[in-house]
Amino acid sequence: MRGGTSKGVFFKLTDLPLAAQIPGAARDALLLRVIGSPDPYEKQIDGMGAATSSTSKTVILAKSDRADHDVDYLFGQVSIDKPFVDWSGNCGNLSAAVGPFAISNGLVDASRVPQNGLATIRIWQANISKTILAHVPITEGVVQETGDFELDGVTFPAAEVKLEFMDPGADEEGAGGAMFPTGNLIDDLEVPGVGTFKATMINAGIPTVFINAVDVGYTGTELQGAINGDAKALAMFETIRAHGAMRMGLIKSLDEAKTRQHTPKVAIVAPPKDYVSSSGKAIRTTDVELLVRALSMGKLHHAMMGTASVAIAVAACVPGTLVNAAAGGDALTEVRFGHPSGTLRVGAEAMQKDGEWTVKKAIMSRSARVLMEGLVRVPI
Repeated sequence: MRGGTSKGVFFKLTDLPLAAQIPGAARDALLLRVIGSPDPYEKQIDGMGAATSSTSKTVILAKSDRADHDVDYLFGQVSIDKPFVDWSGNCGNLSAAVGPFAISNGLVDASRVPQNGLATIRIWQANISKTILAHVPITEGVVQETGDFELDGVTFPAAEVKLEFMDPGADEEGAGGAMFPTGNLIDDLEVPGVGTFKATMINAGIPTVFINAVDVGYTGTELQGAINGDAKALAMFETIRAHGAMRMGLIKSLDEAKTRQHTPKVAIVAPPKDYVSSSGKAIRTTDVELLVRALSMGKLHHAMMGTASVAIAVAACVPGTLVNAAAGGDALTEVRFGHPSGTLRVGAEAMQKDGEWTVKKAIMSRSARVLMEGLVRVPI
């Protein structure tokens, strides 16, 4: 399925081999082989992946046994060239495909799906223990995939799926128990051998380290080729990411960052500037409030990860962060930002209570559809 600007292989838990129905080595080995990893050629020719972080993804879904949820959603980010599956975070883009899959595959009680209108699917995101509400359009009792909703980074229009990420601030183990785990909106992040940078480190949607683009020699208008073709730049960003993970309490040693590639994300922010997106679309300073470029699995993302979009929305709505400053420093409830493929609008409801920032929910729109269904063959 495609969900937002990502695509992945979706499984019902009960369709997996018995050994892979429980977490562990057998499950990881199966999913690695399905996707075609590890592949030293970084092409995933012998699998279902497409050799980018956006397409090296797997999802396992099950009918939820929680009374107030419909479906349990487990996401596995498969490394392209290394033999591991990262279970440390969510995929916000693929979250848009969870509701449609669950409805079409009998994981949602029929009484919750209208004949026409919107079905609100209550998703339990098992990786991070959070709730997502997906508002899925239904026509004549089935999921409607076609429509006129356009999403930069996706070639064709489709039906809009609205997502609400409830209480996206972090309380996961090892995340410090706070949305800003260091206790500060801005920190001086010392990265030996690279430099010391102003950074906003936030746990919302997905743990993310934000730094100013200008501080690392960029403008914020870069497309993938400007960074992904520069081995020195990628090494710098990975070093920043690892040290950010340490400061956020996500890892206890820098070596752990090698097996936790999915989180945290690292992103650069900048005030609006004119640029041309990867599709040739002109983005003007008046089209956006700020620019963001984010790396996923060691490479600059072609658009923007859904979970990072949540982090951007929340950070933009909290005065005093680098993201809010790049957006002009105003009080915000939503923000439109520029990314390599175009623009995206996201919203958040953030508030300060007893000196601590919390966020009730973040809101965005995506689309999703089934690309193919059937059997995937895995050599034994």
